[in-house]
Amino acid sequence: MQSVAALAKRAGFVTNVTIVAVALLLPAAAHAQAQNGLSNLFGGIFSGPNAAPAQAPSSPGGPLPWTGEDGASGHPLMTAAAIREAASNFNNCVAGMWPDAARRNITQENFQRFTTGLSPDLRIMDLMDSQPEFTKSIWDYLDILVNDNRLAKGREVLAKYKAQFEATEKATGVDRYIIASIWGIESNYSTQMGDRSVLQSTATLACIGRRQAYFKDEFLSALEIVNRGDLRPEQMRGSWAGAFGPTQFMPTAFKRFAVDGDGDGRRDVVDNPTDLIASTANNLKKDGWQAGQTWGYEVVVPKGFNYMLADRAKAMTMAQWEKLGLKRPANQPFPHPAEKAYLLAPAGAQGPGFLMLQNYRVIMKYNPAEAYALAIGHFADRLRGGQPFVQPWPRQERELSRTERLELQQLLAQRGFYKGTPDGQFGGQTREALRNFQASIGVPADGFASSDALDRLRGR
Repeated sequence: MQSVAALAKRAGFVTNVTIVAVALLLPAAAHAQAQNGLSNLFGGIFSGPNAAPAQAPSSPGGPLPWTGEDGASGHPLMTAAAIREAASNFNNCVAGMWPDAARRNITQENFQRFTTGLSPDLRIMDLMDSQPEFTKSIWDYLDILVNDNRLAKGREVLAKYKAQFEATEKATGVDRYIIASIWGIESNYSTQMGDRSVLQSTATLACIGRRQAYFKDEFLSALEIVNRGDLRPEQMRGSWAGAFGPTQFMPTAFKRFAVDGDGDGRRDVVDNPTDLIASTANNLKKDGWQAGQTWGYEVVVPKGFNYMLADRAKAMTMAQWEKLGLKRPANQPFPHPAEKAYLLAPAGAQGPGFLMLQNYRVIMKYNPAEAYALAIGHFADRLRGGQPFVQPWPRQERELSRTERLELQQLLAQRGFYKGTPDGQFGGQTREALRNFQASIGVPADGFASSDALDRLRGR
């Protein structure tokens, strides 16, 4: 049940109601799960190499038209000429998918019924290649997503559907607060799910642009859903990349994870809370959720710490991290010293650290953005009565613009630290290169792309 965020999670993009990406760790076009909820709001905010473009806010006067410009990615299928040519062949492209649809047991009658009248939504081409100049910081992202109003609504939802949450938690072992957190952050509890036709969006992307093979599978999967009768076409409305419902399923994710929670013969993850809760939990369970365990812990990182150890590939036991001086705020104990975790320092040496467990990795399978997964875990803790993070964020820091991020990568490349192609989008490769540069000049190698780091690269 990948939210658009999750599509990106397994496809390579991200989308959101608003373009507010944080270029801390993620390329803007990897999180293909076209989330259209609040997590979509902040499309590639801090993730790994698989994140997707953010969804633009709707226009008061209706959908915005395609700009008619080449895509920012520079991909040959994203030039204006290629888009126009593919759009002129759209009907033939859709009709040509009938043999594949037939192999999926879609009836010819339903294929004609659900594809007749489809037309390409070319505005999606702009959204697919959107590269916002300015980004949100991790702390601003958390402030917006984890707020009192959403917490109050989340507690209402938990109380209203208490029986469904309890039954699902007992059956799957997945924490009810995590499910409620995903529901709240993906769609603000079903109030922001997107209004684009999933059939139209996925058909457009299957025939036009740079991800046609990927979205052909999504389009055919969407046809399977309506052919089977799980959902009606009018229920399948969502983000530009095809994610739909309160927890933002991509069609292929729906096929893998959706379940009939109440036994009525349909898997309705849009309007049936029982199916929605059960399906979201099934997604997490199949991705490796460990029952009875949390997602991670806020930790105080000591001064002089070697931040080269803050790496997803360098997991150690809690006891080992304690020996290196990491402690929980107020010296709270780690309940399970033998548990393995890795250190995440999203604001470098200036901000709090977090030891991330297996369940955090599972949340990142749902959506590969680290800021998203941190927000989900923290929001879940707050829903169960936990407190805000204790340590302050470096709110005096400003986020680098895309132009500055591009310059930072170029300067790292000139010095031999960065081996990729500078694109203004920060992933693990950029962070590692920045760490190595920082280590070479004797400052904390935390990989935090601050204005000070850029000035040092400039030689100021």
